[in-house]
Order: sequence, then C-alpha cells, then structure tokens
Amino acid sequence: MELATDVLVVGGGLGGVAAALTAARLGWRVVLTEPTDWLGGQLTSQAVPPDEHPWIEEYAAPGYAELRRRIRDYYRRNYPLRPEVAADPLLDPGRGIVSRFCHEPRVAAAVIEEMLAPWRASGRITVRFEHEPIAAYAGGDEIEAVTLLDRRTGGELTVSATYVVDATELGDLLELAGVEHVVGAEGQDTTGELHAPPVADPLDQQAISWCFALDYRPGEDHTIDRPSTYGTWLERAAPFWPGSQLSFADVVPITLQQREWRLFEPNPAERAPFALWDFRRIIARSNFADGAVESDVTVVNWPQIDYWETPLLGSSDPDAALAASRELSLSFLHWLQTDAPRPDGGTGYPGLRLRPDVTGTPDGLAKSPYIRESRRIAAEFTVLEQHVGVEARPDGAGSEVFADSVGLGRYRIDLHPSTAGRTYVDIEAYPFQIPLGALIPVRVDNLLPANKNIGSTHITNGCYRLHPVEWSIGEAVGALVSFCLANGLSPRKVRNDPAHLADYQRLLADGLGVRLAWPDHIRTHRD
Repeated sequence: MELATDVLVVGGGLGGVAAALTAARLGWRVVLTEPTDWLGGQLTSQAVPPDEHPWIEEYAAPGYAELRRRIRDYYRRNYPLRPEVAADPLLDPGRGIVSRFCHEPRVAAAVIEEMLAPWRASGRITVRFEHEPIAAYAGGDEIEAVTLLDRRTGGELTVSATYVVDATELGDLLELAGVEHVVGAEGQDTTGELHAPPVADPLDQQAISWCFALDYRPGEDHTIDRPSTYGTWLERAAPFWPGSQLSFADVVPITLQQREWRLFEPNPAERAPFALWDFRRIIARSNFADGAVESDVTVVNWPQIDYWETPLLGSSDPDAALAASRELSLSFLHWLQTDAPRPDGGTGYPGLRLRPDVTGTPDGLAKSPYIRESRRIAAEFTVLEQHVGVEARPDGAGSEVFADSVGLGRYRIDLHPSTAGRTYVDIEAYPFQIPLGALIPVRVDNLLPANKNIGSTHITNGCYRLHPVEWSIGEAVGALVSFCLANGLSPRKVRNDPAHLADYQRLLADGLGVRLAWPDHIRTHRD
C-alpha cells in the first residue's frame, strides 16, 4: 500500500501526538504511526507517570495543559470520587511521590484518543497502529518516503510526505535514512562538559526499565511462577551497586549513599523517607467512595528494575536485551512476592497482584520498555551542560537564554546507571529553553525530531527527555512544519532568517499560546 500526505509522524509518543495535533489544527494532513495499539509513549504504553516541574500548572505547553485538564475531567466524569476530591482543581488520582499528577496509563491513552477524535473523523489525521518503520528513502538532502511494517498482518505501507517527523523512541529514522546522528556518550574532550566521560563511548547508554502495575490484596496468593533467570539475578551485583538488584537496597542518586527501602512504610533512618509503594502510585484508594476501589495501584518503575547489562543501540542482539529486561522485572516481582523481608520478620508479599487491565497487556507488564535515551541528531545547535547545568554555569546566572527559543522545560540532569558500568549522574539544572537549532539536522532539510532524538548530549538528554519537554518539542515541530508548508520555507531558513524566525515565534506565542521564556526569578531558580 502507498499513501501521500503533507506530514508523516513516525512514532505516537507524546512528541508525535503533539506534532500531529498541532499540524492538523493548523490545516495540514497528517499520517501518524505507532508500533503499539496505544498512543502516548512513555505516559501510556511504557506506563510511566509524568515527571514534571514545580511550575507545570502555569507554564505547561498549551496542548500538554489540555491533556492534563482532560485527564482530570475523565476521572470526574467516570469515577466515584469523593466530593472533595472531585472538586479539587488539582485532582491527583494516585497521589504519588514522583509527581503532583499520577494517573493510570489507560486513562491517558483514552484521553489522547479523545483529543485526536475530531481530526481523525475529518480525515485530517490518519492513525496507523501497530506499524513500525523498516525502511526510509532519501533523495539528496530530503527524505522522500518511509516504509512501515504492519505488525498484525505482515503487510507493508509506504508513505511519502513533504515533511517527516521522527518521533520514535530510539530515533529509528535517523539510522534508516542515514541522517547524521550520535549514539551513547560524547566525550569531555569534545563537549567540555563537566560530567561527560573523558572520551566518547557509543555503548554508554542509560538503563531501560520494563515497568508493571500492581495492587495489593492481603491474604491472597498471586505469586507468579519463578522466572528461569531468578537465581542469576539474585546473585548478580554490579560493581557500583550495593548488592543484588533483587533487594530493597539502592543508592541515593545525588549522593550515591546506600539506602534501604521498605515497601509500605518509610524508613528515614536509612535515607528512605517514604514508602516505595507510594513513589509511582497511580490510584489512591482514599480518593474514591467507600468500597469503590479495593486497593491502591502502583507502577513499579524503581531502580531495582533498571536494566543496564546490554545497550539497545549498537548491540549485536537488542532483542536479547529486551527479553532480559523483562526477565529482570519479573524476577523482582517474584522476589517481592516470596523473598522480600517484611518488618514483622517474615518474607514475601504474595498478595501483590499484577494488573494487566491497567497496562493493557495480557501479562501486566507495560506494552513497551521505558526508553530513556535515543539516537540524537547531529544538529545545527547542540545543548550542552554548559547551557543548563548549575555547576557548569556562572554562579547564579540561570540557564542560557536562546534567541531561537521554541518552548520551555525544567528537570534535573537525571541519568540512570548505564550500560558502560557508570552509576547515576544526577545534578542540578536550571529551568531551560528549547532552542530551535537543536531541532534542525545539520544536513537533511525535511526531517525533524520530536522525541529524545533532538540535538542534546548524553548529559543534557537527562533533563530534556521528560514528558512535558517531549510534548513541547512535538508542539514546536508541528508548528514549524506548518509554518514552512504555508510559506514555502525550509526549517533551516526559518531559523537563520531573523524575520522568518520572528514570524514563526509569533505563531507559537500568539497563535498557540506557547511560552518562550521563563521569568528571571524562575530561570535562575535552584533546588
């Protein structure tokens, strides 16, 4: 089969959805493809509640603010909330620790479908689920078409488009189309970043995590079969880790001090100030009418399931790495159910139960692994630690101010342990801008990134990879391709011509309501 469209968005994560919605709202035809049967990426198919900054209620990108509002309204319309919970404008379904807004992935997937519904009905957006890219065709400095495999039928679909957006989780089109890109860690000898390794290491990639959802039913036994690799994981210990991952021990990411968690209660004497169960809780039973919900539900996305043995990119067998990641997650669950120490002196919590309905899968594991790091374009401009890192900036200066800003973000530079045997890199970053130059490849004219594949480094990817930033990147890209189509311009021309740049930024700010700059009191904020 063949299709032709104005814009092809490959990858239905938050960046891809934002790019597709924005381009459609501005009048263009979009084909949006997704390898699973849910849109939303890390928020849905990877089952990761949003990691957000303290100013998100006021400074979210317009589409992301709409997504959050619609999710809250979904709970108000459909769930038996306590009256005071329903009336709270900052309704938080899960009351998790990681965010002020933790909710079920399936609800986010449903809401994203609501947001796309009118555009799909009009034909402005065509969605192809369970399609993954297998080939890309370039003519000179442009991508002419992309071929996708239908995972259900085995058939192939080739889509030609004026603009192609790579919103895949691993930057798949960069490899398929021969677009210049970077994998793994850049070297300090090249970037000058304080926390980069001395020299480049393409195999230095952040751990992935295969998340899963649990509730807890005391007195029942929901123990899964012992995984075949359970004994291996129980005995294996990385040099930088305090023993086996099948334990409650890990390290504080900032200080690297060892700590010891408890599942259902805090352990402040061991630097664990809250219950591990509460960290990414997505349903808080106390929010609902008496008897409506029998148990809290939490998502296990904890350090114990970080898989750092083998990189996905550059590995001789990435499928084996994915399988091993799943085995680690299942082994940790089995350990929780059978061998985890309890405060009463016993072991195991057999009442822990997988929730396949929450993740939309047969087994209760997420549809896809949580990917923290992707191939990254060689960009016109690369964001370095020197632009956003507190230690790397003049004292109190705040983040770099970019004249070509297209959006905002804020998160610590948070790198999980890596496949090169590196432990956490968790350092303070200022609230930052997203520069247009980081979205434009050095050579190719009609391909743009809309996920973790922008012109960041291994280090700065640690703060540009989170949910609200990914949406902001996608929103900016959707507006950029629309502006280029309407005016017969290339993205490069837009960035490098002051008049065109000003017009494009006016579309973002006045037309869409995107904020392009932090107030100075926030831009210079430190934790």
